[in-house]
Amino acid sequence: MTYCLTIKTDQGIVFASDSRTNAGVDQVSTFSKMHTFEVAASRAFCLLSSGNLATTQAVLRQIRRDNDMASDTCLNNAQDMAEAAEYIGSLSRAEQRKHSSRGDDSFNPEASFILGGQLADRQHQIYLVYPEGNYIVATEQTPFLQIGELKYGKPILDRIISKDLSLELAARCALVSMDSTIRSNLTVGPPVELLIYKAGSLKFGERLVLQEENPYFHQLRQAWQEGLKATFDRLPDVPFSRPAVHLVDVKGDQ
Repeated sequence: MTYCLTIKTDQGIVFASDSRTNAGVDQVSTFSKMHTFEVAASRAFCLLSSGNLATTQAVLRQIRRDNDMASDTCLNNAQDMAEAAEYIGSLSRAEQRKHSSRGDDSFNPEASFILGGQLADRQHQIYLVYPEGNYIVATEQTPFLQIGELKYGKPILDRIISKDLSLELAARCALVSMDSTIRSNLTVGPPVELLIYKAGSLKFGERLVLQEENPYFHQLRQAWQEGLKATFDRLPDVPFSRPAVHLVDVKGDQ
């Protein structure tokens, strides 16, 4: 399993992903699920992947091949983000069909992607591409997208994320969301990759790779846990109903 998320704000986009691809009893393997494609002063794309590793690797190889060969249909020629998302979906569908045609019902070739970035003179945006090849775009009401094991990290995103949030705060929120998922699901794990895209820059900023023992990641985890406990202690008491006291006038013989 995996967990990837993107957050879109007015200032830009935050990308985060784990790197675990297998979490067996005696084997843990990792593979980067964050991939960038840039054309100087023209466009910048980041693609996050979840699902079957053979499918996602094949899609990535085809993207690079199409770009290198300057194919008519490729990321470098996409007219907008929607066209780029449709291109990713078509590659994914084609690769899945190859595996499905072999008749192995025990093999699931499905993969999902999140595509984010910007073309020159266009709005920065994020798209979720489903295994079926169709896609959705983030909105002001839901300015974040997730793929993989998303349920554990969603509550904080629902409560914190808004379009006017700074990239710094959005990045912190993404890491807390990631850590919450790692703590609740062993199939999601470090290294955690974090990437920032500043709107209008058409290039990606610093990319962080945080291992389990990274001092900042540990500090963030501890601060979040202690903050939750402190907040929990300040919650109002549960208003349990208390039984009414009935006074009984008992007259006894003297």
